[in-house]
Amino acid sequence: MKAGFIGLGHLGRAIAKRLIAEGVSLTVWNRTQEKAADLGVPVAETPASLISSTDIVFLNLFDSEAVWSVLTGGEGITAGDCKGKIIIDTSTNHFEDVLHFHEIMREQEAFYLEAPVLGSVGPASAGNLTVLVSGDRTAYDRAHPLISKIGKNIFFLEGPALATKMKLINNLVLGSLMAALAESVAIAESSGIEKSLAIDILGAGAGNSAVLNAKKENLLKEDFTTQFSSSLIYKDLHYLQDLARTLKRPLFSASVVKELYGMTFSRDMADLDFSAIYKVLKEY
Repeated sequence: MKAGFIGLGHLGRAIAKRLIAEGVSLTVWNRTQEKAADLGVPVAETPASLISSTDIVFLNLFDSEAVWSVLTGGEGITAGDCKGKIIIDTSTNHFEDVLHFHEIMREQEAFYLEAPVLGSVGPASAGNLTVLVSGDRTAYDRAHPLISKIGKNIFFLEGPALATKMKLINNLVLGSLMAALAESVAIAESSGIEKSLAIDILGAGAGNSAVLNAKKENLLKEDFTTQFSSSLIYKDLHYLQDLARTLKRPLFSASVVKELYGMTFSRDMADLDFSAIYKVLKEY
């Protein structure tokens, strides 16, 4: 089975490289073609030509606006031969936009699987992502062998938009935990407690979590090389606010946490890893 891949940002590259390492015959497309130069695989000229020459195409893009462009823009996917093809969209989208994406591909006699992932560059490189999937069951069964190459845990939530909504809910927990850990470490330092000791104590106590385990070295070394950026989690929490509005539910903690990540923009840190929120809170 020939597969395509669109979107070679930090996470997209990691997923694409994992698929290549697993023996998938991959062709890629990226708006900036130079990002594909070191992958050693064919590079399509357009999204339309990519879908025409492959059976399944993965997307990993920044937001729904980027997905709209790749699907329907000039020489986008819908300009190619889509019949019977499958789009696996690992982007984190707006929950309303994915409903349109499902419909767009149905009109092309193709299938759209929303498949947002939990995890960043490290888990992606090892095939240990958690993948949430919504869409047609038959298409999911066809795509499962490829999805299983990148995901250790795969959850099928058949109803359109359910996977996307669950991803946004998950990122409320992710962003909140990171912000709480960052602020706790910053307060400990201000209190005269050495940073590494504070992190060890948090790890042995209430802060013990996958988030702290993953970001411990980032906090210690203040190395905020991007795996999952503050700008991305800010976008996801904004989408979550929209979801709460449609449900007519208040959204307390997520709104505060979103604005904390919003502070990274004025400090030129929005494109750094979201653990850089520690630096924002430490310097506040």
